[in-house]
Amino acid sequence: MKIAQDKPLDPTYTVILFYKYAPIAALEECMKWQRELGNLLSLTGRVRLAEEGINATLEGKNENIETYITELKKFPGFENIQIKKSVGTGFAFQKLQVKIVPEVVKLGLGADDIDPNITTGVHLQPEELKELYDKNEDFVVIDMRNDYEFRVGHFKNSINPPITNFREIADVLPDIIKENPGIQKKKVITVCTGGIRCEKASGYLMQQGFEDVYQLDGGMHMYMEKFPGQDFRGGLFTFDNRVVMDFTKNREVIGKCDLCNSATERFDNCINDECHIHMVVCQDCRDANKFIFCSDECKETGRLGKVRFRDMELV
Repeated sequence: MKIAQDKPLDPTYTVILFYKYAPIAALEECMKWQRELGNLLSLTGRVRLAEEGINATLEGKNENIETYITELKKFPGFENIQIKKSVGTGFAFQKLQVKIVPEVVKLGLGADDIDPNITTGVHLQPEELKELYDKNEDFVVIDMRNDYEFRVGHFKNSINPPITNFREIADVLPDIIKENPGIQKKKVITVCTGGIRCEKASGYLMQQGFEDVYQLDGGMHMYMEKFPGQDFRGGLFTFDNRVVMDFTKNREVIGKCDLCNSATERFDNCINDECHIHMVVCQDCRDANKFIFCSDECKETGRLGKVRFRDMELV
């Protein structure tokens, strides 16, 4: 596996990605437990807790991560939690953050929110998706990630909504239907990094009249582990300081610099304090520009600010 930005891999560190929709009654106690356990094991990363469940990405020494996983699975409802692992750097996160939030992934549907324990797409195993690709079956893949994630890596022949935040899915769905006649009656497979966004996104499609909806179990992460370099073009965006990762040594770089259009997987942010949109910017353009702006408007009217990848929202 290759990391495309910043620190080199360190095989003594592991990054884990996991989620679980399971009711948490005592949120404050759970938050305190997670914070104390993480600090005891010198873990860094983000843990998001809500009444509906948990969503987290953590890094630590291999032995400490294994201890954490053992303790995590003792919590009622988390016994069978699926853990995605990758090699860390020791610098994937700056600190440990444990927070209580309204939703583990914000879809923002309010009273119409989706409960994945009741309504969600059929879980499709990576092997089953691989077979669909190999047999050239008639199916549609909808990428439920943000546009900047899609730009550096995605499944071949997949739909990019596009969105800048997961909660925009409801706004762009009418356009997806309009631009893809008959899609509501086709086999539709939702995909995202680790699977969590698809739990609600697939349920939302079902709620909106889609008849044959699936979600990739374990997300892109698990598919790339099992079938590295196959059917997925480019690298996988991560919400940590590694930024982009992959599971193959030689692959196509599909990201294009917003400033010069050269091939790159390097990310930056518009320095405008009122914008901070995530941009794909090559190292040459980064070196040649003191400040990076996404547009002339931001350059002329914006306030300067400082953006760090560790401040990005976990989704």
